[in-house]
Amino acid sequence: MTRELPQGYQLVEGAPPVEAYLTLRRDSGLSPKTWEQAVAALPGSWYACHIVHTETGTAAGMGRIIGDGGWYFHIVDMAVLPDHQRRGLGDVVLTALLARIRQVAPPDAYINLLADAPGRRLYARHGFVDTAPVSLGMALKLG
Repeated sequence: MTRELPQGYQLVEGAPPVEAYLTLRRDSGLSPKTWEQAVAALPGSWYACHIVHTETGTAAGMGRIIGDGGWYFHIVDMAVLPDHQRRGLGDVVLTALLARIRQVAPPDAYINLLADAPGRRLYARHGFVDTAPVSLGMALKLG
């Protein structure tokens, strides 16, 4: 699946700057994170990319992969600012992330993500399927 980047946007390899990362998470509806969390998390990306709105210089969308680079790849931080949604930016980011995995991973690599309701159609278009009842995602939040 390929999606053209709309005019006025540029795909950039690498995570956005920390402040833009925090803004993207907060303003797109993901859980807000602290500066310290962002500074620790972003260098741990196996791969990341973001989209810049060229007219304003704003980081309008992003996505990251965390994982071991050989077998497990977990897609995280998929976000697009509300003013830039419905333009295919999420498709462009996810396509770039999956292309990077396909370039270097073995054929039987395991790619997963946690799909919030707004992103489920996007992920399904790219071939992601529910894992239940075979497996069920679980979480432990330290608090």
